[in-house]
Amino acid sequence: MNDQSRGWAEQMSTGLAVVDGMLRVQWINPALAELLGLGLRHAQGQSLTALLQDSGVAQQAARSLAEQRSVQCRGVVLSGMHSGGQRVDVSLQPLDAASLLVEVHALAESAPVVSPLSATLRGFAHEVKNPLAGLRGAAQLLQRRLDDADMQALAGLVIAEADRLAALANRLLHHDGAPHLGAVNLHQLLERLSDLIQAEPSPPRLRHDYDPSLPDVHGDADRLQQVMLNLARNAIEAGAQTLTLRSRVEHGVRLGERMFRSALRMDVIDDGPGVPAALGDTLFEPLVSGRADGTGLGLALSREIAHEHGGELRYVSRPGETVFSLYLPLPPRSTATASAGRSDG
Repeated sequence: MNDQSRGWAEQMSTGLAVVDGMLRVQWINPALAELLGLGLRHAQGQSLTALLQDSGVAQQAARSLAEQRSVQCRGVVLSGMHSGGQRVDVSLQPLDAASLLVEVHALAESAPVVSPLSATLRGFAHEVKNPLAGLRGAAQLLQRRLDDADMQALAGLVIAEADRLAALANRLLHHDGAPHLGAVNLHQLLERLSDLIQAEPSPPRLRHDYDPSLPDVHGDADRLQQVMLNLARNAIEAGAQTLTLRSRVEHGVRLGERMFRSALRMDVIDDGPGVPAALGDTLFEPLVSGRADGTGLGLALSREIAHEHGGELRYVSRPGETVFSLYLPLPPRSTATASAGRSDG
């Protein structure tokens, strides 16, 4: 784990640890230390069995290292005196031949409630605030000095995006982490995404395949825009030459533990090389990236935003066609206004 990834991991709300080939803790983040009621220094050097008070997890960790594949342990009960019988899911992922990433997700013991501010999103907000201010200032200077109307419009697009992200960052940093919900026209999100992609230095070809009857969804427009932007940027950075933005209503969809009669689905489809097979089971986990310079947080953040909205992020992939789909629940007898759509090639 490099220094940049470790810095992000220390701010995440998900409990994380790294153990060596002898299954002894080399590093632990504050979230896991807090869950276990341990000090960071006290946890380091402990065996995985002593840390989680479960020998079964240690056995699975040894298998994960030996076979160099990810292993999931569901419903593990933490029996230590600090954890009070807390039930967790544990994900074990080899980092290399001699180290293992341990990810611990606490399971709710009662009906789900709105979660507190995500440390992951707070870390993201903190990192982008200063660059956004500089970006906005530079775009304002350009807009004042340019005579070409098209170039002024592009500078205005940069300013608007900087303002959108700055507002999102401010809400997160000021402990207002719950989504700001309202009626969101998903096709407007996709059209704005198109504008942002077309402003890239070498944009891919864009195709649109919209369902014109798609209703508005109840959600946070800024966060949903960020999900779609993350998906599109990932595709472009993976080498896609063509992106298709598609919207649909899908019937009979299970999201989490609930079955919905109808759900809205937004797809980002690309013609890139596809998701590496080695990442198939862990792609949405933090610190997992198919690029050497990637932080492995874009998809983790996107999945977190999807879950905030009661939805899910899924994908199917093969060389030449990868589809990432954002599913959002559609309430029965929705009274939302249908969105205008278009279809072109």
